[in-house]
Amino acid sequence: MTELDFNRFDAMTFDCYGTLIDWETGIERGLRALLDPRGIRPTADHLLETFAGAEAATEAGPYLRYREVLARCARDVAAAYGAELADEEVAAFAGSVADWPAFPDSADALARLHERFRLGVITNCDDDLFAASNARLGVTFDWVITAQQVGAYKPSLLGFETAFARMDVPRERILHVAQSLFHDHVPARALGLATVWVDRRHDRPGSGATPPATASPDLVVPDMATLADLAV
Repeated sequence: MTELDFNRFDAMTFDCYGTLIDWETGIERGLRALLDPRGIRPTADHLLETFAGAEAATEAGPYLRYREVLARCARDVAAAYGAELADEEVAAFAGSVADWPAFPDSADALARLHERFRLGVITNCDDDLFAASNARLGVTFDWVITAQQVGAYKPSLLGFETAFARMDVPRERILHVAQSLFHDHVPARALGLATVWVDRRHDRPGSGATPPATASPDLVVPDMATLADLAV
């Protein structure tokens, strides 16, 4: 584990889904609810990787609300396994974000970190869906930047650039914390941000619900609890 001088920073920004909220569990549960009744039971890794490809392709196109992104992903994933979904099934999956669980260590770690740092979130989500997730985290972020607010999804730079414009903190005093190399670390590093990789999949192969990517974070930790232990 590389050492990082946390005295360099006044604020931390976070990705939400995959970092603080266990989106892989939520996604897998939601998709299996659609596929299991049809006798379709792929491995977890294959299911998540199929979702990752569908989501990245949809988010790279013209901006859509995240509910619509998830609706398209549900149909695309089902089609990849030779199935079609009813409208009500698609709508249920699109709204399932509110049911995705927080990682067990997220709320406590955020509370501890907020004692020392101002906290922001840059998230690929709609305002209302993120609000439901935020309620699970028990913290009031100093800044909230959603894809809905900026009209684009990471790895677009717009979310980060909007954060810079809103935050009264110099870029070099901001530490970005995220699980996804593809969505977060690649663009954050391109913008000169220091980053921490919360490698939630450290004990599992593959990249799960995020497309594979290569980046060089300043610090790698297995979970949020370890980050809080190091930083506070």
